[in-house]
Amino acid sequence: MTPIAHATVLRIGANHPSLPGHFPGRPIVPGVVLLDCVLQEAERWLQRPLHVVALPNAKFTAPLLPDEAAELQLKLDAQELRFSLSRAGAAIAQGLFRIAEPGQP
Repeated sequence: MTPIAHATVLRIGANHPSLPGHFPGRPIVPGVVLLDCVLQEAERWLQRPLHVVALPNAKFTAPLLPDEAAELQLKLDAQELRFSLSRAGAAIAQGLFRIAEPGQP
């Protein structure tokens, strides 16, 4: 299978329900929210639900603030979904999801 790729821009609004208390006075988008957004975008792109088998690699190198734009790069190669998030060319996060084959639980 030849890898396929997709790119888009993510923006988490300041009114997102995860932000209050994370952190008061200087909110940042939690890593779990970023991971959820990555998977939601992958499902939109691939036009099918994804079942994550594992997350063997995820690295967060810089915070994303509410309402900031982040460039999302996705690459699917067989059952490996790689992602990277960046802002103005600087890395925010990167990682790898292992997903089940279509039709597999």
